[in-house]
This record gives sequence, structure tokens and C-alpha cells, in this order.
Amino acid sequence: MAVASTMQGSHANTSDTFSLVWLKRDLRLRDHKPLVDAITLGKPIVIAYVIEPLQLADPHMDLRHWRFICESIADLNQQLLPFNITVSIFQKDMLSVVEALTHQGLSHIFSHQEIGLQTSYLRDIELEKWCKQHHVKWQESAYSAVKRPLHHRYAWRKHWYQQISAPVVDPVLSDIKPYTKNLAFSVLLEELPQAWLTPASLFQPGGEKRAWYTLHDFFKARGKRYFGNIGKPDEARTTCSRLSPYLAWGNISIRQVFQQALEHRHRDGWARSIEAFCARLSWHCHFIQKFESEHHMQFRPVNKAYGKFEYDSSTLSHELLIAWQQGKTGVPIVDASMRALIATGYLNFRMRAMVVSFLCHHLNIDWLRGVDYLGKLFLDFEPGIHYPQFQMQAGITGTNTIRIYSPIKQSQEKDPDGVFIRKWVPEIASLPNHYIHEPALMPPLEAAMHNINVERDYCLPIVDVTLAAKKARDRLWAFRKRDDVKREAKRVLRKHSVLN
Repeated sequence: MAVASTMQGSHANTSDTFSLVWLKRDLRLRDHKPLVDAITLGKPIVIAYVIEPLQLADPHMDLRHWRFICESIADLNQQLLPFNITVSIFQKDMLSVVEALTHQGLSHIFSHQEIGLQTSYLRDIELEKWCKQHHVKWQESAYSAVKRPLHHRYAWRKHWYQQISAPVVDPVLSDIKPYTKNLAFSVLLEELPQAWLTPASLFQPGGEKRAWYTLHDFFKARGKRYFGNIGKPDEARTTCSRLSPYLAWGNISIRQVFQQALEHRHRDGWARSIEAFCARLSWHCHFIQKFESEHHMQFRPVNKAYGKFEYDSSTLSHELLIAWQQGKTGVPIVDASMRALIATGYLNFRMRAMVVSFLCHHLNIDWLRGVDYLGKLFLDFEPGIHYPQFQMQAGITGTNTIRIYSPIKQSQEKDPDGVFIRKWVPEIASLPNHYIHEPALMPPLEAAMHNINVERDYCLPIVDVTLAAKKARDRLWAFRKRDDVKREAKRVLRKHSVLN
């Protein structure tokens, strides 16, 4: 019992002390080092999820996320039922929970590190200080392949591969010693708001078992067409893995997914899809590591010189922002993407990039005015991916290629028959293919033949797409030539480039 002997705290000789396994974005029972470490220590265990005021006040959190979390907890409870243990739920700030549980004998906390927002970062600093003062041992395990702290990326790629290839850490659930005494102010899952407990058919359900079903289903057949369909908004809903919410909320680990993918790399016809899929798993950790190393990008551009970039802040810009949020821009592929996201919580990567590009480039609206809103819509919201990606698509890193996506070109190439558009913008579903992408170009006579008035039944474009793109290119490329932008770009590259 070497682990136990190295973790003795001030409570070690007290017979009724117990350990807390604190679940955050790791809502699973497999490949879970904190749970393994708690079992190894040998004390009775409380497995808990804490609903904190900071989460309830978080502008990124939405009903869709709380529903997914509750479904994940219900799945864990079902798996733990044979072992006489359930996930304890607390509705307090974490420090208050720990203070109360310490009075009942809490001696050890086990959790994964959280690469979260500033609020959770500051909470962890406060909690760590309190635990040290009160002799509560808090042991954190690394989150995926993210290193904390990390001062350079010289050997990060090697580190990533070592971590992702290491054996999974699966606990023996029958070895859990459940803590059986009543816990202060814990609540039952069924006591949470009814809306959180009500399934929604258009959203992916949460849970570890559902994550594994989705993974196996992907490799069964539909993933074979992954490579060719990544950018297509309708096809991607089937041929992409659809694992992103399960990874974001930790129903399954990157390591588990990566190792499963390698088992399929030699299947006939799968090579390119597996290669592309594994590359994106690597990017997942890369961006989260980037956010961990420079978390201030939650509030400012990673390239600090872009803090001086001039966006439109007029009254009109607010109206344009609302139109973008509601999917009423008059640009069908943009509107279909936003409406699909509102209704289902999912959008493929290319369309995500396009709607950010449209917001920041065509409408010239500050990325900070859209970043929280999209985070609230994404069922798979992951801070460490969301902020670096949003800034990259907004063209404010000074290092990445400036991409001003043409929504018309994207629509014609990725949804040529308008299948996606017709599903989510039914107002124009009757239009022929050659007008579905730009209905405002339809001559009045043809519009009458189709019994549609675009301005009345849908809406005219809120911006001239071609002219707005030209103005955006002029603004962005001129700003990128500034000396302060170039200096910052060099700093960003030195800090975040992966060298091997």
C-alpha cells in the first residue's frame, strides 16, 4: 500500500475519515486515475458532483449542458448501483462543501485538474490554500495530455504521444468502500430542476455508456466516410464521430478514443479517415494546452496588439448581432447553421468557422460579443478549444492564415442541393437549387411562380457579402502589417509552436 503510506494526513488515524472523488469534466468510471487512487488509499469513498454558483452564473452554461450533466450522473448511478454507491450531488460553492465535509471526517480529495475558465481557476487557488491550512490532502491528476505548468513546447508532441498511448487506468468498482453516513446538504438527482431531467430528442444524450455506443457505432461503418464529409453540414451529422460532447464532459477520455482508433487503422478503405480523425484528437489537446498556458485569452486576443483592432460598435452593429444570433441574416447557410446549433447543440467544424468568420469579418463585430453566445449553444463547449479556435477564425492571432469564408461559396460547395438549408430555413425550401444559396437574386417573376416574396417570407441579406468581404480583407491585412502585431506574433509562435 505504497500510495496510502505516502498520503497520510492529519486525519489518517481517525477511523471514520473518508475520501472525496470530485467529478468535474470527467463524468465517467473508466480511465479515471482519481477514482483509482482513492480506492488504493483504502478509505471509504464519496463520489460527488458539485453544482456551484459560479457554474449557474456562467454565461456559457445552458439548459442543454445541465441536462447532459444530469444524464451523465444518472448513467453513473446505474453503473454504481450493484456496489451500493451513488454520486452525491451538492448545490453549494466547493469551499463550503469541503468545509462541511471536513467536519464529518473528510481527509482526502481526489480530482482531475480542470482547464476551465477564470472563475474555476480562482476557485481552485482558494480551495488549495484552504486545504493546506486545514490539512486536507488534495491530489489532482493531469487532464488528458495537458501539462501544468508548461513553459515551452519543445518536447510536447512526444509527451502527448506518451500520455495518449499509456495504458488506461480502470478502477475495480467492486473495491470501492462506500461512505454510508448522511452527508451535509447533499441532494438527490431527482430533486434537481425538472427541465434538467427532461430528455430532448434533438440533443445527444449524456452518459459514459452512450459515449461508448457512439464510438463503436462510428467505427462500425459510418466513420469510413469521415474524411470526405467533414466539411459538409448535413452529411457530417452522421459521418463525423459525434464524440465531441462526450469528450468535453469526460464521458470518455481522449486516450480511450485514440487507442480505439488505432485498432481500425489498417481496415480497407479507412486509412485516410483514421489519419484525419487522429490528427483532430491531437489538435484537441494542443488547443487546450494553449489555453492552459495563456488563459487570459478568455478576455483578450492571444496577440495582444489586436486589442486595438477597430470593430463596429454602432447601434446598427447590435441589430446585426441579434440577427446573427437568431439565424435571420438573409444568408441561408449562415442562418441554417445558427438555427441548427440552437435546436441541436451541434454544428460541424467548417460551419462553426464560417459563422465566426461571418460575425467578425463580414459584420465587423468584436469577437468578444459572440464568443459567450456560441459557447452557450455548443453542447460540446470546452473552454480550452473554444477560445483559441474562436480567435483563430476571427483572424486575431497574427500567426494563423486569415480565412474570410465566403458563405455563398461554402454553401454551394458543402450543401450543393440545399438539403441542410431546406431543413433549417423552411421559408425558402420550395426554391430551386440555383436560388437556394442566394434567394435575393431570384427575379420577381420567378419568385411569383414559386409563390414566395423573399423580403416578406424570409429576409433580405443584412450585408452585401461580396463588399463586406473585401472591406474585411483590407482591414485585416493592413492591421497585420503593424509592427506591434508582428512582435506579438513572434512571441505567440515561440510560446505555442509544437516543435517535436
